[in-house]
Amino acid sequence: MAVELALSADTVRMIVQKARAVSVSLPDTYEDGHEGDVTLDPETLDNAHLHDGLAEEENDDSSATELKEIIEDLNIDEATELVAIAWIGRGDYETGDLDLAFTEARERANSPIATYLLDLPLLPDYLEAGLEALDL
Repeated sequence: MAVELALSADTVRMIVQKARAVSVSLPDTYEDGHEGDVTLDPETLDNAHLHDGLAEEENDDSSATELKEIIEDLNIDEATELVAIAWIGRGDYETGDLDLAFTEARERANSPIATYLLDLPLLPDYLEAGLEALDL
């Protein structure tokens, strides 16, 4: 069942690609729930503030900024459709409930949609699954 949307499937696919690029650049988390735990060697603690030879890292990856701007540039209909596609892909709604998903997305659009979507850890997967479910 293909549906007619204000948001083009190509735009959603581009957002998926950008979101994947952003997720690749994020640091991995550890399965045991200890994200970024560091164990210090007591023998090197005396020299802990010596940074000889260390260079400041610069992140030139602007993918996250670009992705946020793309989502922010969508009109309200396109943005709520994007949220609904993600919800369908996540399994919150069935494809037959598309109108309900659009309505719910519009009603919940109190906070910035870009922030909400970028906080979804599996956004690219949800969007791809949503596109597939909607036959787009």
